[in-house]
Amino acid sequence: MKKLNYLILALVGLATIFVGCQPKSKTTNGALSSNAAERVYVAPGQHDEFYAFISGGFSGQLSVYGLPSGRLFKVIPVFSQDPEKAYGYNEETKPMLNTSYGFVPWDDAHHPDISQTAGELDGRYVFINGNNTPRIAKVDLSVFETTEILEIPNSAGNHSSSFVTENTEYVVAGTRFSVPVPQKDMPIKDYKGNFKGALSFISVDPGDGRMDIKFQLLMPGFDYDLSHPGRGASHGWFFFTTYNTEEANSLLEVNASQNDKDFIAAVNWKKIEEYVNGGGGTKMPANYAHNVYNDDTHSATSTMMKEVLVVNPAEVPGAIYFLPTPKSPHGCDVDPSGEYIVGNGKLSADLTVHSFTKMLEAIKNKKFDGEAYGIPILKFEDVLAGTVKSGGLGPLHTEFDGQGNAYTSFFISSEVVKWKLGTWEVIDRQPCYYSVGHLMIPGGNSRKPFGKYAIAMNKITKDRYLPTGPEVTQSAQLYDISGEKMELLLDFPTIGEPHYAAGIPAEKLTANSRKIFELGDNRHPYAATTDADVKVERNGKDVHIYMTMIRSHFNPDNIEGVKVGDRVFFHVTNLEQDYDVPHGVGVIGANTSELLIMPGQTETLVWEPKQVGVWPFYCTDFCSALHQEMQGYIRVSPANSNTDLSWSLGD
Repeated sequence: MKKLNYLILALVGLATIFVGCQPKSKTTNGALSSNAAERVYVAPGQHDEFYAFISGGFSGQLSVYGLPSGRLFKVIPVFSQDPEKAYGYNEETKPMLNTSYGFVPWDDAHHPDISQTAGELDGRYVFINGNNTPRIAKVDLSVFETTEILEIPNSAGNHSSSFVTENTEYVVAGTRFSVPVPQKDMPIKDYKGNFKGALSFISVDPGDGRMDIKFQLLMPGFDYDLSHPGRGASHGWFFFTTYNTEEANSLLEVNASQNDKDFIAAVNWKKIEEYVNGGGGTKMPANYAHNVYNDDTHSATSTMMKEVLVVNPAEVPGAIYFLPTPKSPHGCDVDPSGEYIVGNGKLSADLTVHSFTKMLEAIKNKKFDGEAYGIPILKFEDVLAGTVKSGGLGPLHTEFDGQGNAYTSFFISSEVVKWKLGTWEVIDRQPCYYSVGHLMIPGGNSRKPFGKYAIAMNKITKDRYLPTGPEVTQSAQLYDISGEKMELLLDFPTIGEPHYAAGIPAEKLTANSRKIFELGDNRHPYAATTDADVKVERNGKDVHIYMTMIRSHFNPDNIEGVKVGDRVFFHVTNLEQDYDVPHGVGVIGANTSELLIMPGQTETLVWEPKQVGVWPFYCTDFCSALHQEMQGYIRVSPANSNTDLSWSLGD
């Protein structure tokens, strides 16, 4: 058996090399002959039709692109420090990156998902997972900034995340790696039967969007790969692909491929919610950070939470079932009707589609094929809706266009394949360059997809772009899917390694996009909202500067009496009340980044001078014709100096 698996893996490797290295043929239906360039062109001053939020993978960020142009609008820092915006550097946002492990200024961001109401995208928030240090973040789409990060205890490799139910009742955070729960010193060889996988259901307040862990399911010690919520008739269920049902702990490329099938875990979260609301579950000691940014104080706070409610599946009979699916599945995708659940076994050339209706019938008639840790296993044939034969090599992920069609990415054969729901026939296939991972159709993870474009996120680009040393940019490719046949329109480079994306029509966001922060609403404790509030104060070795900025000067702009060994807090308020007029501030020798301050906001830079002298500070964001004149000086005297603290008001 092991020899057979080694052979399969060897063939897979050869196929990958072959596809990645094959030359691209020149065809007559390229961009010029089909006017593809015209179809992605957005004229100067015109706007794109869609926003695309593409994960940055190991960059820990989320990038915002326009479709169809492929233009990059913004990089939103989520789990990683960003010197452009001072995120994770200024005193206001440092708490956002706090965890039970301390300050962690990086993560591996994989799967964004947009909030929904009645199964349709509502454009309020984007949620995205931190895969490495388990976290879920919320990005507020009125400001395009990260406003909340919740650490996930009892989890490791927060991969089957972050997907939302159709009224954003919950965001899911499913572990990739099973671990001892609670963590303890245990021989790794004792993995089987002792490690657990945590599936966390995070409630979202319908008013302010605040997140909270409602409950965690402690599942068998498999690996949980991806997930999607039910919708329509299957609303109230969540589906997770699993692999390593063998519970191996070494050489998984072989030892986790022994079973003919792994599982899709079908979780009736409404049933578990009812159980929990009735007092069920066990409160377990835990230690995890809940970080929240406040728009009024322009500051974040970090609170360490001390317990979490856990649920043993055995406590809620009939809430969880296993659907056998081809081995080593990746994607777990539910069509807009909620009837079909696609399990993509990575070692299969076929696509297996499960039926929700048949699943309920099999449960009703108790058509079980054994159990795993007390969880019933349904018979494969009894939940099978159909099979897409010979779809391609290495199926990963499926999206839907809302017109009865599905689109699956095939990593090894580097292609997107279009097929028909219900008949399972392949309609079209188009190559990707190269090694496509996930796909995204705007609204594809909802009841109402916008089936005009699909984006393929590719892992390898080789000869697609100008060379930039040993690593070439990763890539997204835009396909027109409005007709029967797909057509490749555009390549565009991406930030980091894109895993998944979420797309939404621009008209759902633009009206709610915030222009400024009202100075009258600024509740920052160190805000100077008028020049009358400007001052400099000493408290021991701490010097607090209450500073304002407006085109084109700082107030104060000359400060004396600071000493070597002091800690200087620049609390800077941008007095502008005009759209798109941020200001920056940087100072020589600061062991941090500049600040970039939006109109009406206050931010804080900490500077610890170590040398005597007169040091300039200046605006880092070009703001006016007299931008160069927007500067000031701070005098630093010896630690034992008697120089009094003084400042000029710049008027």
